[in-house]
Amino acid sequence: MLATLLAVATPDTVALIPVTKADLPGWLADQPAATAAWLKTVGFAGEAGSFAFLPGDGAPRALVGVSALDDLWAFAGLPTALPAGTYRIDAALDRHAATRAALGWALGGYRFTRYKKTDKPVSGLVWPAEADRGEVERTASAVFLVRDLVNTPACDLGPAELADAAQALAEEFEAGLDVIVGADLLDRDYPAIHAVGRASPRAPRLIDLRWGNPEHPKLTIVGKGVCFDTGGLDLKPSSAMLMMKKDMGGAAHALALGRMVMMAGLPVRLRVLVPAVENVVGGDAFKPMDVLKTRKGLTVEVGNTDAEGRLILCDALAEADSEKPALLIDFATLTGAARVALGPDLPALLCNDDALAADLQTAGSEVEDPLWRLPLWAPYRKGLDSKLADIGNVTSNGFAGAITAGLFLQEFVSKETPWAHLDTYAWNASPRPGRPEGGEALGLRAAYAVIAKRFG
Repeated sequence: MLATLLAVATPDTVALIPVTKADLPGWLADQPAATAAWLKTVGFAGEAGSFAFLPGDGAPRALVGVSALDDLWAFAGLPTALPAGTYRIDAALDRHAATRAALGWALGGYRFTRYKKTDKPVSGLVWPAEADRGEVERTASAVFLVRDLVNTPACDLGPAELADAAQALAEEFEAGLDVIVGADLLDRDYPAIHAVGRASPRAPRLIDLRWGNPEHPKLTIVGKGVCFDTGGLDLKPSSAMLMMKKDMGGAAHALALGRMVMMAGLPVRLRVLVPAVENVVGGDAFKPMDVLKTRKGLTVEVGNTDAEGRLILCDALAEADSEKPALLIDFATLTGAARVALGPDLPALLCNDDALAADLQTAGSEVEDPLWRLPLWAPYRKGLDSKLADIGNVTSNGFAGAITAGLFLQEFVSKETPWAHLDTYAWNASPRPGRPEGGEALGLRAAYAVIAKRFG
């Protein structure tokens, strides 16, 4: 897909002249009066995302309205809005702006056509001269991976297919892969993952990808892989179940971030852990008020079977923490509370390390992939107390759901391990330039920027 979106010039390549609304009068001052008259006729006023072809007998040209040359989304709506063809940006772009222009164009050209083909053309862009091709290709391919995985319905993406996606990455980058399936999870001491997924005929599994030099700093990424979530015996209403194919969005982010690290060849010992399950209703489903064992040895009382993501993550986080990584990041579509607090665009960041949290927020601002920190507010931990077990998986009061979910996960990570938890929505509810409706990578680029800075 990327090769068709970013290409080489052809004889018919159209020059795109970017202009802001504020700068349009100055640009027109240097043009023939007929040009201003033409633009007035076609209604071009330099609004961001608008365009107008210019008359003339020379090489084809078009004006494009942008908010700023270095805005990631400045050109992102054009691949599908412009007539089919090849285009180039006729402006002096520095490396930063050129890279953003190419990336925005690439992201704007994404299409998910597995089930429904489209004849709508997508136009190509000639690589801007200063663009960092490696960064664009690495980022776009990772975002496309997240979108493809999240957009695929559960009928075609269960735990086994999620493992297949990891296998494809392992083969591409010569990584090692271990997949622990079904009853073997019990034999190898991942009891919580097994408990959540055992009712499904599609066996639960733990996907474990390793890459890089063992002597390099350990980077571990964990992703929630609930391929479909009915809520279990605490059954969701049908309206809440409609979006649950995307409940493996954390796993999609983890695999995509691993892809970026491997494509860049960063000097790290990478490990990606994805607990992959379906949370369904069945005769062997785990039940409310069950007490589950976990890999760390802590027992968990199940207050709600629809809070299953944290149960599979706790086993994976305990294993990740056992190696004392230099950095541990997990992604999960974990709580509706995070969406109530922050909406769909802002992943909630919960972190046990202030410097790491600050780095992630700064990176999010710099790469236009924002995060918002919520506190791991210790006084709320008592809400997870259980009379029967070491901890409960939910509180009884319903307050601060994203924070208490983070506090639950924190129980399975050592204080010495720098750890960040990203509660992400992984979805665009409505289309915007470069961000079509459907699966989306949120927090991915910010996390990579921090990793690249720390280890690159």
